[in-house]
Amino acid sequence: MSMLTPPGMGGKYRITGSKYPRMRRNRGRRRMVLAVIASVVAVGLIGWGTLQLIDVFTGGDKATAASKRGNCPAGRPSASAGPTAPKALPKPGDIKVNVYNATPRGGLAKDVAAELKKRGFTVGKVDNAPKEYDKKVKGTGILLGPKSAEQSTLPVLGTQLAGTESRTDARKGGEVDLILGTKFKDLAKKEDADKALAVLAKPKPAPSTSDGKKAC
Repeated sequence: MSMLTPPGMGGKYRITGSKYPRMRRNRGRRRMVLAVIASVVAVGLIGWGTLQLIDVFTGGDKATAASKRGNCPAGRPSASAGPTAPKALPKPGDIKVNVYNATPRGGLAKDVAAELKKRGFTVGKVDNAPKEYDKKVKGTGILLGPKSAEQSTLPVLGTQLAGTESRTDARKGGEVDLILGTKFKDLAKKEDADKALAVLAKPKPAPSTSDGKKAC
């Protein structure tokens, strides 16, 4: 009896020959796997299409607007709109400066006032600093004026000495105060002050980026 003959069957069901029966894969399982893969692909395509539709109806106009303004942040104009016109700054002769000494050094306000007068400024009061500032200004000095002087008179006066702090108050008129602090040594050299004033009057245009586009 052959060793492939099931026990108890004798020779009736003897398996003969040199070929053995081969097991075939279950076709139903293969179809199930393919069906699952097809479903996943279909769901992915549907999701991608939905996102595209949402972008068309909500984000397309925003992207276009961003490209038109050069991808600049909101609230900031693009430099491609053209160079900024130079500021109309007052001349030194149109600025009346009150010079106050908040340091223990005697005669400091008088010396500074005389130098500012040589440089074309109109000098007003020359005195010791008021009580609220006397010996309380730790830096180079304080430039004090009305709100209207914040972007005009105070920056022009600030070119004459570095490291000052600009402040505004509720005063009327166009006079400004220069309150000298304990770190004050001297006014800037006249040639340096003139260069700073020229830069202030004609700011440089916005630099271009590495790809040739103007920066915001």
